[in-house]
Amino acid sequence: MRIAYLDCFAGIAGDMFLGALIDAGVPPDVLHDATAALNLNASLRIAKVDRSGITCTKVDVLENNRLAEQVQHSHSHSHQPKTQHLHKTGHAHTDDHPHQDNVHDHQYADPHTHGRSLTAIRALISSAALSAPVKDFAIRTFDLLGHAEARIHNVPVDEIHFHEVGAVDAIVDIVAASAAIHYLSVDAWHSSPINVGSGMVKCAHGNFPVPAPATADLLRGIPTYSAHIEKELTTPTGAALLRALNPSFGPQPAMQIANIGYGAGTRNPPGFPNALRLFISEPTEQTHAGNTDKHIQPVDTVTVLETALDDLSPQLLAHVAEAALSQGALDAMLTPVIMKKGRPGTLLTLLCNPTDTAKFEQLLLRETSTLGIRIRQDRRVTLDRAHTTVATPYGDIRIKVASHDGKILNIAPEFEDCRIAASNHRTPIKLVQQTAISAYTQASTKTADNGSLEA
Repeated sequence: MRIAYLDCFAGIAGDMFLGALIDAGVPPDVLHDATAALNLNASLRIAKVDRSGITCTKVDVLENNRLAEQVQHSHSHSHQPKTQHLHKTGHAHTDDHPHQDNVHDHQYADPHTHGRSLTAIRALISSAALSAPVKDFAIRTFDLLGHAEARIHNVPVDEIHFHEVGAVDAIVDIVAASAAIHYLSVDAWHSSPINVGSGMVKCAHGNFPVPAPATADLLRGIPTYSAHIEKELTTPTGAALLRALNPSFGPQPAMQIANIGYGAGTRNPPGFPNALRLFISEPTEQTHAGNTDKHIQPVDTVTVLETALDDLSPQLLAHVAEAALSQGALDAMLTPVIMKKGRPGTLLTLLCNPTDTAKFEQLLLRETSTLGIRIRQDRRVTLDRAHTTVATPYGDIRIKVASHDGKILNIAPEFEDCRIAASNHRTPIKLVQQTAISAYTQASTKTADNGSLEA
């Protein structure tokens, strides 16, 4: 199982995330191809830059062979103080750009680079030649951005146009990041608390304290802090990507690091490495706290979604549980509970990989009568699992073998194999199960006698 850890000591923005992904080993063509599929006449410029002595990858979005931010900049006529990652409302100049003291607020209504609605962006991504998982993640990220803005302005999400959401560089950042995330096939994402920075930032509607309103809304429930520098360190695009990933937050988990990526932000303040660091690895084995056994078991993180229902048909409850399993949930459980006013109800609990959380959120909200879902992330210890097949008088039966440190701790015949065999031979299922276990034990003993089985 592959895991990743985002070290957000300098916050997170779309360009920083793209740079870290490439620096950690994602082929640039993955991002180039995703950008080209949007048909926005946009491209990426990828370069190595220095951030306080650290070599990082910097990614810029070009529109018509010019920086997308400069294209937006040319449509504006008002000046604003410089900001850290631009937040997609102005142009944050790099050290190589002239006019360093000002950036521009782009309030000009250009349908190509400004004011796209969420509906238009969904259609743009849906029509692109991208795989379904890439489209789904990108659209989910934009939905998070859009709904955050809608809450802030108290208007229906489909009735407003977003300068931030609609900008070409924001669209490319999110879609290219989605393609890179899909390429990595990370099973579990983890993240440090998020440094949001401090100070003031000018948005389309005026000056606001850092974090900007959309960023603050997207970071609800996520551990954040402000340190080191008086600049905007986390942007709405970065916050939306983080929210869509739904990582576990906390210290870096125990891991054997295979790749490290540094993605550069636009600014290069003295003495502060303005970069996002990404670790990619395979997980190491861990123990529970207090376990001093030198042989340790693998620990991973799962998302738990649960809701208690007292007004839903048992037929629909069974349907939702089956649908969740068919869509890749790790487990689905239905537990009888007593709810308020003494009503009998059912606690529906789903376990899934953290990267699949949003999919199962939508399943529960769409298919049940719930008004809300509790979501948490739990750590679990698992045994190593393998399958083998044994021959019995009732046919071949698969056996699930669970082991730890090379020692077999549990064996179990696959129930469906036993059920089919019992039906075909008109014999009790328990007899087929016992016969399969006996066949496996005899085969294991024989192999052990030959000296080739680890016991």
